[in-house]
Amino acid sequence: MLSLLHAPAAFSGPAPALRIPASSPMMRAEGEIGVTPPLGVYDPLNLLRTPVTYPRRDYERYVELEIKHGRVAMLATLGVITTEAGFRWPGYISKSLDLKFSDIPGGALDSYAAVPALGWLQIVGFVIFLELAYGATPPGNAPGDIGGVSWIRYDDPEVKKFKLNVERNNGRAAMMGITGMVAHNAVGVDSLFPIVQ
Repeated sequence: MLSLLHAPAAFSGPAPALRIPASSPMMRAEGEIGVTPPLGVYDPLNLLRTPVTYPRRDYERYVELEIKHGRVAMLATLGVITTEAGFRWPGYISKSLDLKFSDIPGGALDSYAAVPALGWLQIVGFVIFLELAYGATPPGNAPGDIGGVSWIRYDDPEVKKFKLNVERNNGRAAMMGITGMVAHNAVGVDSLFPIVQ
């Protein structure tokens, strides 16, 4: 009930853009990757005004984590969209349980509950392998700049900046999207079309 009373305050207008001095060891604000219109630097709690007490490498780690979470959220959102559309792998997910991929529901939480524990153990093990083998950003690279030799590298700095901003903002949108899909599924409606009948 309390959240309903404070909900209109959340939409009272955009937060004022905060300009951080260029000498700040944490964020340059203007021109920083991920600082794009219409929000600019979105800091409603004024956390950036407080003195920075942790090293730059911690900030770069947080940026790297945001990029990785955005990439996972983009895959999760795409996964819900494709499974809700009816696309499934052929065959069995578990022969011993007589469970086919086509039996797995498309919702965000429903599909989580339908996959057997051994299946989740394999998924988590594969993700841990990828993180340990390929997930660390090499020294000297920008946060999130990982990948093999076949990945596209952009020589033009303006094109590269545009692409990095697109990835960061798409990741943020996907994080909000998958959160909404999980919330819709948690209250018992469809993840994509939450129309209660």
